[in-house]
Amino acid sequence: MIFQLFRRVPESDSIAALYGIIVAQARAPAFYQDYGVPDTVDGRFEMVVLHTVLMLRRLDAEAGPMRQQGQALFDLFCRDMDGTLREMGIGDLGVPREMRRIGEAFYGRQAAYVAALARADRESLIAAVGRNVFRNASSIHGPERMAAYICAAVRVLNAIHTEALRSGELVFPDPKEVRVTDCVRLEMANQ
Repeated sequence: MIFQLFRRVPESDSIAALYGIIVAQARAPAFYQDYGVPDTVDGRFEMVVLHTVLMLRRLDAEAGPMRQQGQALFDLFCRDMDGTLREMGIGDLGVPREMRRIGEAFYGRQAAYVAALARADRESLIAAVGRNVFRNASSIHGPERMAAYICAAVRVLNAIHTEALRSGELVFPDPKEVRVTDCVRLEMANQ
């Protein structure tokens, strides 16, 4: 009976696969070399948050059990952040404080990105990306290009079938292929 606690559930395998793809995409060199995202702990955190928010937004569009997978994905994100803090040398007493800060940052960014996408407000999306991802960077066109990438990612994520998500299959657009002109009007991303 106790061994059931340690048995992997297929759903957790698919969530782990989805999260692995999110992290791999967030580490794509093009974001740091071409877009101008700072190649720092904060810059990489912002990219993981952005991709996790986009995936949670996609799962939120599903009905029933798949929609609930968003919570499992968020829980895995939190465990990953906790582990990362510990690897960085944050002690047991400091981790809860840092996790609270990470949670506040996550929810703030999620609210800004999702609201801009829901309103089809390209300028708000550019401002949110500029404020969060590029806050200390000198990238002039980075926020506009990232907004175009987000539009492309939303289109790609919306096209993924529920069964593919259920089995842990996920794709994002190639950031090298995205141009600022790919998202002149944000409404296209919501279709």
